[in-house]
Amino acid sequence: MSSVSSEGSPVGRRVVLGMVGLGALGVATGAWVQRGVNRALGPVGSGISGIVPAAGGFRFYTVTGPVKRIAPADYNLRVRGLVERPRSYSFADLQHALPQTRMTDTFHCVTGWNVPNVAWEGVALPDLLDAVGVRPGARGVRFTSFDGTYTESLTMEQARRRDVIVATGMLGGPVSHDHGGPVRMYVAPMYGYKSTKWLSGIEVVGDVRPGYWEERGYDVDAWVGRSNGYTS
Repeated sequence: MSSVSSEGSPVGRRVVLGMVGLGALGVATGAWVQRGVNRALGPVGSGISGIVPAAGGFRFYTVTGPVKRIAPADYNLRVRGLVERPRSYSFADLQHALPQTRMTDTFHCVTGWNVPNVAWEGVALPDLLDAVGVRPGARGVRFTSFDGTYTESLTMEQARRRDVIVATGMLGGPVSHDHGGPVRMYVAPMYGYKSTKWLSGIEVVGDVRPGYWEERGYDVDAWVGRSNGYTS
């Protein structure tokens, strides 16, 4: 989620997971713990900016360390599971063979920081689901990352929202590697951990499965201001 070196700084692993003593006890207890994590990370532009870069207001998080770089020309998104027409979409397919959606929204991280007026473009997830044909019995959508570790999920009702985007563009240009490109999710009404970076696969499933951070105490339904201990 930032513009840093080609490999990025593995803050998620070195800092966030380094606070599991705090997180395992408390991420589910809500805003108080999240503010504690945010204080430990420091403000954007603080003295630890070499570890937590702040280009464009974003911080770089990864749970695995450096993530391999994939060029748009080599990218493929596999869509499978309970669908009528499973297939892989190239980057060009996502840009030209499917309807395009654009939106501007505030990005919210569960640790308390946000970035206003972020421009996104790509394919609304409902349009992609319609293209492959969702089969009866499907209740959720699971997302995987080519970092090899990260997963996320949405209910089918959530996945059908028009403000859930398979993003190929961000901030007026392509989604950079360090922002999770060449393709990432953006789930506008939820905290950033629902917006899977380095998107490799979408699977339509019969039951919603907890994602990486839900397994570590975060809320499955991550509504901004209405989950993880925050109240509007």
